[in-house]
Parts: sequence; C-alpha cells; structure tokens
Amino acid sequence: MTTDRTTDTKGTGKYAKVNGINLYYETHGTGRPLILLHGGLMSGEMFGPVLSQLSERPQVIAPDLQGHGRTADIDRPIDVRLMADDIAGLIDHLGLEKPDVVGYSLGGGVALHTAAKYPAKIRRLVAASANIRPDAIYAEMRAQQGQVNAAAAEFM
Repeated sequence: MTTDRTTDTKGTGKYAKVNGINLYYETHGTGRPLILLHGGLMSGEMFGPVLSQLSERPQVIAPDLQGHGRTADIDRPIDVRLMADDIAGLIDHLGLEKPDVVGYSLGGGVALHTAAKYPAKIRRLVAASANIRPDAIYAEMRAQQGQVNAAAAEFM
C-alpha cells in the first residue's frame, strides 16, 4: 500500500506488515541504507528538513514507530523491546543488508535494543539522548516525564 509522502523531499511512503503491526516508513535516495528512528511524540517527519541532504549518499529509511505518525497503535504495550522487533522485521521486509541505524530519544532506545538483540542485522549504531532501561533515569525525571506526557496527551 502506498500513501502520499509526508515530507517535501522525493520519498515514498509505504506500509510493512511486521510483528502484527502495519508499520509506516518512507524511503529517500539510493545507496547504503540508513534507518532514522524518531523520538517520542514525533514521527519520521522530524527528519524532513535534513532528508534531502542525508539521502544524497545513503538511502534513508524513516519509519514511524508504533502509535506515532502514520503507524497506528495496536493492542500491545509501547515498549522499546517490541519496537526493536518491528525494526528487525522492517530490515527483513526490505531485504536490507546490515543498515546503519540512528535513533533519537525513544528511537535511540529502540536502536539500542535492536542492536543488542539483533547484532548481525546492524552495521553501525548512533543513539542520541537514549536510555536502555527506565531505572537508568532518576525518579524525579521519571515523575516529570509523566507530567509532560499528560500535558502532551491533551493535544493528541
């Protein structure tokens, strides 16, 4: 299934059925694949302003994680370990050979878990502003994040 592209670059938006989820992703450019994973409450569109520059060399793949952007939520927890399985499934679906993966915030956690669980599937990894597990975050920061999430939910 192809949809309208969501960025102003020459990408294509499609869906991949992986792990029981209909995962939306866009591809831009050609060459060695680079998967970009967005942060929480965002989508692959967050990379829109830089996609044209990034896709001059590699092929850039920007999926929307579960419950974000054009990927609907399903009846399972929003969990970085499950989303890591989704990204591994997307790699298989697209027939990618050891793509590089860059993840920011939530996407960084997904990237870390993908690399840890599926090391043979990923060549290089960059994780920015990411945590590998919830207890690595100070309790005060977790409480504050709960307030931020509640405030953001009002606009969804």
